Formats: sequence, structure tokens, C-alpha cells
Amino acid sequence: MKKSIKALAFVLLLSGAPLAANARQWTLQECISYALSNNISLQKTRVQHLSAIEDVKQSKAALLPSLSGSTSHNVSYNPWPETGSYTIAGSRVQSQVDKVFYNGSYGINANWTVWNGNRNRNQVKLNQMTADQAALDSAVTANTIQEQIAQLFVQILYSQEAVEVDKATLETSKKNEERGKEFVKVGNMSKADLAQLTAQRAQDEYNVVQAESTLKDYKRQLKQLLQITDQDEFDVVVPTTTDEMALQTIPTVPTVYDAALSYRPEIQNAQLGIKSSDLSIKIAKAQRMPTIGLSASASTSTTTMSSNAWSKQMKNNFVTGAGVTLSIPILDQRETKTAVNKAILQRQNYELDLRDKQTILYSTIENYWLQAYNNQAQFKSAKVSTESAQASYDLLQEQFKQNLKNVIELMNGKDALLKAKQAELQAKYLAIYNIDMLNFYKTGELK
Repeated sequence: MKKSIKALAFVLLLSGAPLAANARQWTLQECISYALSNNISLQKTRVQHLSAIEDVKQSKAALLPSLSGSTSHNVSYNPWPETGSYTIAGSRVQSQVDKVFYNGSYGINANWTVWNGNRNRNQVKLNQMTADQAALDSAVTANTIQEQIAQLFVQILYSQEAVEVDKATLETSKKNEERGKEFVKVGNMSKADLAQLTAQRAQDEYNVVQAESTLKDYKRQLKQLLQITDQDEFDVVVPTTTDEMALQTIPTVPTVYDAALSYRPEIQNAQLGIKSSDLSIKIAKAQRMPTIGLSASASTSTTTMSSNAWSKQMKNNFVTGAGVTLSIPILDQRETKTAVNKAILQRQNYELDLRDKQTILYSTIENYWLQAYNNQAQFKSAKVSTESAQASYDLLQEQFKQNLKNVIELMNGKDALLKAKQAELQAKYLAIYNIDMLNFYKTGELK
């Protein structure tokens, strides 16, 4: 039975090997490019931008004259017409009155707003700014996605190395357990001490499973961000990371902040909001201005109560006209004043929004700098701690082999080494990540 189980496990292992070997390896840039093309949240912001562009086109078209055609056809029935009565057909008086008669009219009308205080032209500018803001909203979302991808990517890299550290620790625990069994056989170790070694080995196996589970969850989160829904194996390319990358010069906060102010989309968006509110104020004030419009029309009509031919009626009844309309607002129940005041308040709100986003930007950059500085310092200390813990554990192992150290001392040394290695890895990757984030805010490029 045991042989059958081992054979089955071996077959499953072989069948799973090609799947892992064929797993696509994603680089950071590939993840970013794929997400920028497929992320649903980002696509929604692009749809909003396209919608805003349609508003721009519509407001530009509103500057042109409007032209419409109309026609109406009516059949009437008058069962008891008055003898000698007259009826109006179109613009003509018809002396003949039939019980059943038909009237038809045809017309073309044109209207053009010549001037309305420049409200229409300012509306075009305002819609264009709204479209620009929608594009900047998309850029803000893209930056946020890139930061999330970078964070998950680093967490995956750290988790992968953490898994390897836990696996190496497990192998050491297995060797210590086997050595303990040999000591028990020759009477150099009690069964209680061996039980502790077995428990430590079991705990290390649990740590490996937990670390692998954490790694899989980070990969799942990255797949979700990339909008990947297939069951294919997902993995990332492990880039070459050196100690120098974690120890490189950290950009200063003022340098990064000044550079970020000049191009970050959230800042440009708030600045555009102030400009758009200035246009809204002008549009609101223009409601006090007169409106001048031009209109023109051409129409004709036909009826069965005329003995003339249809073509002659169309010609005889043809009428054209043109006119000028001047509308002067006098009392508007405070609508204009309210619109102006609300536009002014909106401008103040955009000014506060700009200050708030500048504060958030500075705080974010400062936080990345503090994290980079702290993790860089921790990495330097952790390297020394790891070297010391490794040397101490190597010595403990030799002494344990010679039965000079007990199980407790060996386990404590191994735990100290594991914690030191994990602390070094975490500090290293976090230092690299935070320095890269500072460079991203400085240049707009994530490497």
C-alpha cells in the first residue's frame, strides 16, 4: 500500500513539473504594461475621458447655426359645412369648403445665437478643461496602479526568498532530528530532547507551508490587479538585487517634492480645477448680458380645397422670413447672483483641494524617505546580526555534534539565525522599494 502511494505521488509530481516549468515569468515592466492596458478601473477613467471629449465636440457644434425641417399633414371632416363660409388654409383664404379636406405644410427653420455674453465660447473652454481633468484622473489611477504593482512585486520577491530561508531552516531541523535519533540510540540524548527536535522540525514545516501560502496570496492579489482570471501558473522574474541597491544614495525630500509638483497629475488636476472655476464665474456673470439671435424660415402649404395644382400651390404659398431677437434679462429671481456666488465658492474649494493634495504629496514623499532611511539603517545592522548569528549557529552545531551543547541551546541559536536572515531580507527589499518609489515620484518612471 505504501509503495502504491509513493508511486502515485511520484506520478503526480512528474505531471505537475511541466506546468511549473511552463509558468510565464512576469517582469515588473510587463506587469505594469499589462495592467495599464487591462485594468478595469483604469479603463473606466478612460471611458470618462472619452465622454468628456464628446461634450467638447458638442459645445463647439453649439457655436454653429441650427437648421431643422418640418412638415405636417392633416385630414379633416366637416359633415355640415356652412354655405358661403370661408376657411384659412395656410396663409390663404379658401372660399370653397368641402366636407372632407386635406391640408399640408412644409417648412425649414434656422436659428443662430450671435452673442450671449460669450457663454457659449467659454463653455467650450470649460468642457475642454473638464476633458483634460478626466485625462489627468486617468493618469492618477495609472500611477496608483503602478505603485500597487511595485509593492506587490516586492512583497512577492521577499516572500520567495523567505520561503527559501524557511526551507533551508527545515532541512537543518531535519538533520538535527536525525542526529538526535542517533544520539538517543547511543544514549547521549533523552527522548524528551528528541521530542523537542521533532516539534521544532514540525514547526518549521508549518512555517514553510505558511510562507508558501503568503506567497500565493500575494501572487493572487497581483493577478487580480492585472485582471487575469485564468488558471495558468503565475510567477514573476526575480531580478538581480544587490546590497548596493539597498545602500544607494537616498534622494532628499525637497528635491523629490519640487520635481513632483511640476508633473504629478493630481497637482495638475487641482490647478486645472481653479482655472475651470474662473471660467464658471465668467459664464455665470454672462447671464446678466443680453442675448442676440438670428432666425430665418421658409414655408409653403397645400390643400384640397384649392382647385390649383399641387405644384402651383407650393409656389403660390411659398413664404420666407428672417428676424433678429434681442433678449435682455431684467429680473431672474436671483438665479444669476446665486450662480456667480456658487462659482466663486467652487473656486475656493479647488484652492483648498490643491493645498490638500500638495500636503498629501509631501507627506507621501516624506514617508517614503523615512522608510528608506530606516530600512537602509536596519539593513546595515541586520547584515552584521546575520553574520554573527550564522557564526554562532555554526559553532553551536559543531558543539552539538560533540554533545557539548543541549537541544535548547541549539534551537535558540537556530531561531536567532532565522530571525536575523528574515530581518535582513525584509530590510533589504523595503529599502530598495522605498528608494525606487522616491525616484518614481521624482522622475515619473518606475524601474
